[in-house]
Amino acid sequence: MHPEPARDFRYEDLRIFDAFERVSEPGVYTPLPDDWMVGVADVVNSTGALKGGRYKAVNMAGASVVAAVMNALGGAKFPFVFAGDGAVLAVPAEAGGRTRGAMAATANYVAAELGLGLRVGMVSVGAIRAAGHDMRVARYAASSEAIYAMFAGGGASYAEAELKAGRITLDPAPADRRPDLTGLSCRWSPLQARRGVILSILVVPAHGASPDAFRRIATGVIRMTEEVERGGNPVPVGGPQFALNLRGLNTEAGAARKRFGFRPMRLAKLLGEMLIGIALDRAGRPLHGFDPRRYRSWVPMNSDFRKFDDALRMTIDCAPEAADRIEAFLVEAEAGRIVDYGLHRQNAALMTCIVPSMFEDDHLHFLDGAGGGYALSARVMKERLATRGSAGAGLDA
Repeated sequence: MHPEPARDFRYEDLRIFDAFERVSEPGVYTPLPDDWMVGVADVVNSTGALKGGRYKAVNMAGASVVAAVMNALGGAKFPFVFAGDGAVLAVPAEAGGRTRGAMAATANYVAAELGLGLRVGMVSVGAIRAAGHDMRVARYAASSEAIYAMFAGGGASYAEAELKAGRITLDPAPADRRPDLTGLSCRWSPLQARRGVILSILVVPAHGASPDAFRRIATGVIRMTEEVERGGNPVPVGGPQFALNLRGLNTEAGAARKRFGFRPMRLAKLLGEMLIGIALDRAGRPLHGFDPRRYRSWVPMNSDFRKFDDALRMTIDCAPEAADRIEAFLVEAEAGRIVDYGLHRQNAALMTCIVPSMFEDDHLHFLDGAGGGYALSARVMKERLATRGSAGAGLDA
């Protein structure tokens, strides 16, 4: 399949699929045009930050890149995948300058407000193809209102590897430059496992594995999770309960626009909003068009607890026995040199959100494990690869 001419390509016009089991099928993907730009962000030493208990800050850093580019592009639709400790996205050539500026400014925000380092970089789709990889995109409907991008072809993994090697790093923004993070939210408390364990799943093709063999394993994992109620979605039916989460509100206050005053003033504003939401939810009453119960009901449907960006990523709530079956299945597939994988078990999941409007149903909710999630799953996988002395396709393919 050849890339469509850029003049004829519109991401929002691509067909949508709604059966996640199809996520590894080539037919649901469309090549991006050569002149599109791929942006990638990655928290520096995320493993160290996670060991220090900074789970929410790491997730906030990854999500902030998406929010910043959304606002820089004026709400224009573009494909992206949240990866826990980073993100990958793609934009048309004409949006490249604004995207670069937003990503570089986000690195400033992450350093100043979250105390973390954030690598940011960009590379053209044409350069990815010249290096022997591809960048294909699909649109998956988690619900009628939340459409998430999926990436295949090896381009996302290649871009991440190039970023870590320092070959596509963006020039830094002026020290006082900050991104517009309007809509970025982290008010929810951790979602406790209700079925036994929150399992973070990361599965990539092993080096030299055939696409058909990998597809069979990925589909097998998805089918095993489908045996769990609601596919293992960690967000409860009806949505999480509104509750005070001062740590999350304080983090969100650091992301709020400075026009809302000094940080204590921004925190007070957010706290007031949260208290009103709790009161309305308990009373079962909407106010000025905001219905908290309706909002909560869309949260589980709009969550990205399963995704694909050259790797199958899932955050599921399941019984320990179900986690054991998934692990046994992957152990066998790894022994057959079909996949490399990482699993991480924890007691809760974290949710970081992008809410363009409290009055619409298209709010987005990014899921990760509350005890290290995808980042620690990747570390486990890489440690096992190192022990075997295998490069693997991994996330750096």
